Formats: sequence, C-alpha cells, structure tokens
Amino acid sequence: MTAELPIRDAATLILSRTGPEGPEVLMGQRGAGAAFMPSKYVFPGGAVDAGDAGVPLARALPGPCAARLAGATVAPATLAAAAIREVFEETGLALGRPGAWPGTGPGTGPDTGPGAVPEGWQGFAARGLVPDAGALRLVFRAITPPGRARRFDARFFLADASAIAGDAEDFSGAEDELSHLHWVSLRAVRLLDLPFITEVVLSEVALILAGGEQPGVPFFDNSGPRPTFRRLAA
Repeated sequence: MTAELPIRDAATLILSRTGPEGPEVLMGQRGAGAAFMPSKYVFPGGAVDAGDAGVPLARALPGPCAARLAGATVAPATLAAAAIREVFEETGLALGRPGAWPGTGPGTGPDTGPGAVPEGWQGFAARGLVPDAGALRLVFRAITPPGRARRFDARFFLADASAIAGDAEDFSGAEDELSHLHWVSLRAVRLLDLPFITEVVLSEVALILAGGEQPGVPFFDNSGPRPTFRRLAA
C-alpha cells in the first residue's frame, strides 16, 4: 500500500461573460498525457506557488470572500494571487490594473532590485499591471479524494470578464498547458468532456449567473477517512 500524497493548496478562476446565447465561461482542455485529469475540459487553475505569497494586489478580495477563506493554511490574498497567476499563465489573460510593483522603478526592472518580482509574475509585471482581486468571488471548495494522481485543496473563484485588462479573446500569451481555449455557453458546456467536480461547480455558477444566491459556499471535504459536505458561511 502506497502512502497518500500530500494535499496542496490550489486556486481556480472561472471567468464568465454574457454571450449571444446567454452566460459563457472560459474553458480549456488538458493534454492527453497530463497526470491529473488528462483530456478533460477544465477552468484555469493550479497549485499555489511560493511566489504568490506577498504579491501586491491593486484591490484586495471582497470582505465576505476573504472571511470564508479565513483559517486556510495560506493567506486569502495568496490564494487570490495564485488564481490570477494561473489564469495568466494558462490563458494569457490578465486580471490587473495599471501600476508599478515595489522595486521595479527606474533602473531596476522586473527581475532586479530589492523588491524583484517573484518567479512566475515577471510577465504580468512586464505588462505594467498589478493583480486585482477585487472582482473575485469564492463559489466552491473541494479537496481531491484519496487515490488520485494529484491531491489539491482547491478554491474556486468566479469573476466577470470585465475584470480582464485587454482583449478577452486574445490567448496569444498562453502557455501550452491548456489547448482549445474558448468561451462556451452554459447551454453547450456540458457537451464537453468534463470532470465530475467541474460539472458540480458549473451548477453553482449557473445559479449565481441567473441571479440566485448560494446558502453558503459548498465544500466537498475529502481530507479525512470519510467524505463530508458542508457549506462555508461568511
């Protein structure tokens, strides 16, 4: 019997907008050789990196969102930064506002100086942007069940595409982790090959985008010997 893998903190960001057929979300397909969820269509997201801690934010998380993240092993602002960084890496889209990073003034640049931009954030800073968490809303949390190739404590955030700095159709800056990046309507999204947890999250997203209210943020907790479900209150 092999030892269980450690559970890593992770963040996912669901971007939404209104399209010709109603609400749309941004999806991409993982590679067939990926160790985690191969060939599945997913939202941009991934594990928290060390460089996400202490990243300056143009706006902080909204109060209710931060309150639901209180008590996490990493700071709420770090989770928000991780979500924004993952979107930038996997789609090329930046949720940010114009601004200078500490230590990146004249004569320093993004990779030098006492306040050098952390690893993974150089491209973001090079656009003259500071990440903006003000539009993020926590809508779901799930811990990957035992026995999987990777285990994450994933927080799912929702944000409107209006928070994107630049063209929401421009994926030219994306890395190659996700392919077939596209906006897909909530009517058509379930025709894609989706992980089970993504289908569950989409139900919550559909409720919110239709004007409904969540009775607390759903939390699928698989950290212990028995799976549990509860809702996180503010």
